[in-house]
Amino acid sequence: MIVTALYDTQWNLVGFSKIMRDLTERKRLVDALLARTQQLEAVNKELEAFSYSVSHDLRAPLRAIDGFSQVVLKMYADKLDEQGKDYLDRIRQGSQQMGQLIDDLLKLSRLTREEMVLEDNVNLSDMVREIFQEFQQSEPHRKVALIVEEGITVRGDHRLLRIVVENLLGNAWKYTSQHKTAKIEFGSIRSNETSIYYIKDDGAGFDMRYADKLFSAFQRLHGSSEFPGTGIGLATVSRIIHRHGGEIWAEGEVEKGATFYFTLQPVNLKEQDYGQPSQQEHSAG
Repeated sequence: MIVTALYDTQWNLVGFSKIMRDLTERKRLVDALLARTQQLEAVNKELEAFSYSVSHDLRAPLRAIDGFSQVVLKMYADKLDEQGKDYLDRIRQGSQQMGQLIDDLLKLSRLTREEMVLEDNVNLSDMVREIFQEFQQSEPHRKVALIVEEGITVRGDHRLLRIVVENLLGNAWKYTSQHKTAKIEFGSIRSNETSIYYIKDDGAGFDMRYADKLFSAFQRLHGSSEFPGTGIGLATVSRIIHRHGGEIWAEGEVEKGATFYFTLQPVNLKEQDYGQPSQQEHSAG
């Protein structure tokens, strides 16, 4: 109920008006929203409990497998032939890979629960150069040319966007590793007032028939013996991009490289809408 005083033109009080509002529907919506919030909180608690279980309960047997395999290799090395040693090495590699997979899954699950801290002017160009330099230092024998468009800045969560760049640039670095020389490009293009960012390489590429599998967890288009990995990286990238209200897609051709495109706001673009990349080039590396 709302009561309002009424005055005449001389500001003399002449009475009151009373307005009655039925708030039943509003209360129902508020109650429903509160109930939904409580459900989400319960689900988050269950996910946290599951993550804790995965992190602790599954790691214990993995550590045991790896540790005892290592002990056998050391203490009984003189009693094992080369095939036996190879089997134990494979057991250790498998347990270590499973441990890495658990870490990646936990990181992926946390992405949907962590609060985003948005910043203006996150410099993706500088970020690409910094991460590329880290890759170059880890493998100084690699001959990889980096081309970066200057001054690409965006609004977003700096930490999460760094994960995006690390994964996309890391993919480009990994899948060019079997070429004597390679080139990686980072730039942007405009389409319908939308900025589209891309990371392009001239490495192993992929068959476009399987492009829809790229951003799903555990889906890999190359064998782990050929290129190592757990198949979680691009799923992580996709989740971060979607949290920023954007889209991600890719184009590739076997042994002719791949290009990963992404936006940081909602778009609905088809392949013919944006054409080929064009950029101001900056050479590095």
